[in-house]
Amino acid sequence: MDSLFQLAADPTAWAALATLVVMEVVLGIDNLIFISILTNKLPPEHQSRARRIGIGLALILRLALLGTVAWIVHLTEPVFEVFGKGFSWRDLILIAGGLFLLWKATKEIHHSVDPSPEEKPVGRAAIGFGAAIGQILILDLVFSIDSIITAVGMTEHVPIMVIAVVTAVTVMLIAADPLSRFIAANPTVVMLALGFLIMIGMTLLAEGFGAHVPKGYIYTAMAFSAGVEGLNMLARRRRRARSSTAMN
Repeated sequence: MDSLFQLAADPTAWAALATLVVMEVVLGIDNLIFISILTNKLPPEHQSRARRIGIGLALILRLALLGTVAWIVHLTEPVFEVFGKGFSWRDLILIAGGLFLLWKATKEIHHSVDPSPEEKPVGRAAIGFGAAIGQILILDLVFSIDSIITAVGMTEHVPIMVIAVVTAVTVMLIAADPLSRFIAANPTVVMLALGFLIMIGMTLLAEGFGAHVPKGYIYTAMAFSAGVEGLNMLARRRRRARSSTAMN
């Protein structure tokens, strides 16, 4: 308890907490985009519950991994080599997660561009509740391990990591429903989000093979693309407003 009070009185600890919270929230965007796209394919009455379960699993996984920090650190140690390149368990997990994201995003893009004639236009019931939770759990694991390794690299204090993780997941929980509704209401945003998932999948693959990609580049590109799409949406809204005015 005394150590917690000492930590609370340390300005350096507060600075580390603020930095880590921002970092965890940013890293959670990838997870949230995937959860939003996947749960939007469920029947409307199941979507919100699936999102809460998916984000709750993300919190449980992150807290459970925080309890095994010493083991998590060892995940970065090479376990075998291929042509002189060492691969750790973290590398293998990132590669598997990247391949899964590429497969899933490509499949969703194909469905959006060329849906089967027998499928309903909205396509929301194209996946079962259990399958959705299973796929969310797979990506939760990948993003959770990456998140915890990032946290370990920024601070050695587990209480700070716990607060940052809980704060980030709370933000995800609050933003999940509004983000999902926004994505569902704007088909072009769905395609943009799927493009983000492909970029994230490629980044995970690159990281797994040892090519570090600065996260700032990735999120700057995502922010720029989202800004351009926002301008397109504004232009379409104004054109519709002018057309309505002209007709009246």
